[in-house]
Amino acid sequence: MTHWTITFIVLAVIAGILGFGEIGNDPSFIGQAFFVVFLILTFITIIIGKLKVTR
Repeated sequence: MTHWTITFIVLAVIAGILGFGEIGNDPSFIGQAFFVVFLILTFITIIIGKLKVTR
């Protein structure tokens, strides 16, 4: 689970840099959307990892 969490964090940071930067309108919207999706996936993997560890 740690591998997936790190992967999603890295992808979220890359999408955030591309999305919130001054690259363009359409690509920045796509980058912002990916940033949100990867952040959500990061939190889901953290929660699932915590649940599996405690059981």
